[in-house]
Amino acid sequence: MMLRRLLLACLCLSAVCSALAFGGGETAVPAQREIRAVWLTTFSGLDWPRRPAATPAAAEEQKQTLCRLLDRMREAGINTVLFQARLRGTTAYASDIEPWDGVFTGVPGRAPLYDPLAFAVAECHRRGMECHAWIVSFPIGKTEAVKALGNRALPRRRPALCQRCGDQWMMDPGVPGTDDYLADICAEVARKYDVDGIHLDYIRYPEKSIAFNDNATFKKYGKGLSAAQKAQWRRDNVTRCVRKITAKVKAVRPWIKMSCAPIGKHADLRRYSAMGWSAMAMGQEAQRWLGEGLMDWLFPMMYFDGNHFYPFAADWQENTPGGAAVVPGLGIWFLDSRERNWPLTDITRQLAVCRALGLGGAAFFRAKFLDNNVKGLFDYLKNDFYAAPALTPAIKAPADCPPPPPPAVKKQRQGKHLLLSWQPVPHAAPVRYNIYRIDSLRGNRLLAHHIDSTSFAVYPALPALLHSRYAVTAIDAYGQESTPAE
Repeated sequence: MMLRRLLLACLCLSAVCSALAFGGGETAVPAQREIRAVWLTTFSGLDWPRRPAATPAAAEEQKQTLCRLLDRMREAGINTVLFQARLRGTTAYASDIEPWDGVFTGVPGRAPLYDPLAFAVAECHRRGMECHAWIVSFPIGKTEAVKALGNRALPRRRPALCQRCGDQWMMDPGVPGTDDYLADICAEVARKYDVDGIHLDYIRYPEKSIAFNDNATFKKYGKGLSAAQKAQWRRDNVTRCVRKITAKVKAVRPWIKMSCAPIGKHADLRRYSAMGWSAMAMGQEAQRWLGEGLMDWLFPMMYFDGNHFYPFAADWQENTPGGAAVVPGLGIWFLDSRERNWPLTDITRQLAVCRALGLGGAAFFRAKFLDNNVKGLFDYLKNDFYAAPALTPAIKAPADCPPPPPPAVKKQRQGKHLLLSWQPVPHAAPVRYNIYRIDSLRGNRLLAHHIDSTSFAVYPALPALLHSRYAVTAIDAYGQESTPAE
């Protein structure tokens, strides 16, 4: 173990040195499989939408604003969008269980003139990006927002699952039925929408600043347990919710990627304290969830730097079972001069170290700050760190059986472009397609990925590249890729 930690330290040092020299070419060798994610927040319209829409023209403006934002994310190299679909007991999709959030129309509970989640999924897929439904789990909302929903509010419909905590409401993880309620919501999303993943946020007990008191719940449902056992009882409650959610989602569509955003420090380390702010302290046995297959990916919220970041990043890497992916969430809003005014190198170092450690990639909180190119981060990703596209890692499939290659690939030169077309690939799971240019000297180049159609137009930068070799692969919803077909 000591040798392993020494090796990790050396990797970190090397990556940091590379990151400090950014701007003169790529800082690290891009990975072909790497999660490059961004959280797109709909709560209060923080990232989108900018304003409510009550007319068809305003709704169309909302949609076009989202398209422009997704174009920017794709241009930056993002391949995974975590789209906030459940906000605080309200939704960004047509639910039979919960009411619409008012951010889209200006009126809580009123349906917008289009389905935001359906639109986001379609537009992400149009750009070759995955779209994961981001579900805020236990928080319900401020008392004022709950009151505005009337009888449609969760505390009115299911009071036994909820408790008032000062000026807000929370679901109680220790109450039987909370797990089923959240699982039904996630299963509904999986059933109604072609999402690539379900992403759980705030799947934990609240922080101490929130007046949450579950003593009565513990007394009622933790019978036979001592006060010293309450912390583990809490963790077991959250795990029960995670297990139920994953089971119901996978029963609908087994290829949907399950993920969550635990607190960025899993637990205290021997030399570095989490300072009371860890996943385990808040009821999240996230490393256990990976090991038991309850989660496919983790996005720990590592909104720290220095010794609060790097040792804990190494800890995540060391405790990640094979086939899973841990994707550190980076607090890019700290680059903003109105926040902590971090220099760009604080983020570029973190990116380089995460890649050097072999973690699953990186996720950025939030889309607005990436869109605004704070401190030049957008330019850095587009022109350097994410200059070469990447596929997301595959998840465990019921059978190790990748799809067959696309049959009968045809190539037709049409002026200044080459049209590739092929027959669809039959497979047990949904299939999309990747396009490569074959280059024996510089390596195969991924030109486009996760294409829904069975044709693709190649517009090479140089006319001579029209005579290059091109190949098409099929990739299923689990991430299994076929052999190439030319």
